[in-house]
Amino acid sequence: MARKTANDDPLAPLTLAVGQEELLLDRAVREVVAAAKAADADTDVRDLSPDQLQPGTLAELTSPSLFAERKVVVVRNAQDLSADTIKDVKAYLGAPAEEITLVLLHAGGAKGKGLLDAARKAGAREVACPKMTKPADRLAFVRQEFRATGRSATPEACQALVDAIGSDLRELASAVSQLVADVEGTIDEAIVGRYYTGRAEASSFTVADRAVEGRAAEALEALRWSLSTGVAPVLITSALAQGVRAIGKLSSARGGRPADLARELGMPPWKIDRVRQQMRGWTPDGVAVALRAVAEADAGVKGGGDDPGYALEKAVVTIARAARSRGRG
Repeated sequence: MARKTANDDPLAPLTLAVGQEELLLDRAVREVVAAAKAADADTDVRDLSPDQLQPGTLAELTSPSLFAERKVVVVRNAQDLSADTIKDVKAYLGAPAEEITLVLLHAGGAKGKGLLDAARKAGAREVACPKMTKPADRLAFVRQEFRATGRSATPEACQALVDAIGSDLRELASAVSQLVADVEGTIDEAIVGRYYTGRAEASSFTVADRAVEGRAAEALEALRWSLSTGVAPVLITSALAQGVRAIGKLSSARGGRPADLARELGMPPWKIDRVRQQMRGWTPDGVAVALRAVAEADAGVKGGGDDPGYALEKAVVTIARAARSRGRG
């Protein structure tokens, strides 16, 4: 869970989100943007990477406007800013502009520590977004996710969800959202088991594995068997999404040992080895096509179409073709 300082006003002149947990960093940004848009629906939001914030850019973005518009300026990976740009940011911190909220996302390490210290000295509202490496932290995160929705889940259900999903916070949050949307009343271990463990888990991930490997016929066979045995269609779309996202994450990561990549990507080492074998036929365009197919299937499964089974078959075929996109020209 993201932890905040005593100054908990999202519209404070400066918010400092510190850590490497992408889900929490994104939520810190969304919270500020939502508060700004609630205050002024016409708020201008600028979301910048270090290479987009050159010397002089911040002064441009924060200069007074004739229309006195509210603005949110988000700077991601602030630790990677150039020395000259860091000077600009430090100068701005001494005299922040009215109606402008600056959001700095910083990894929190030694790199760029001068900027981190300057932001804290300037009285930044700070949101801690650390990587959750301990099972106890992930369990606490799941409990908080349920509490935030106003729903109750038994301790055993929360533990079962962590055991089934693993260390990816986005997937844990997605699983909580899915259970809350689908299930009425208290969520217990049996419900989690029906969705995310045992035969259902094995069969849904078999569908996903065969699809991302480009084995369309086997994937379709596994899909039809899964549906015939009562596996929830939403569980299959979740498995497909996880499979394609894993391909995308690993293909864009730097090379290295499985243990190093596992820490960087939040996957167990054994999964790194499996995904490396599965990604051989993939291209970046193929990943994009597959992600769109999963999104369309998810909409179909959740009521956007008349036949969830057909939506899933279409997605499986599209993903399997995308897995063979390299070399087809």
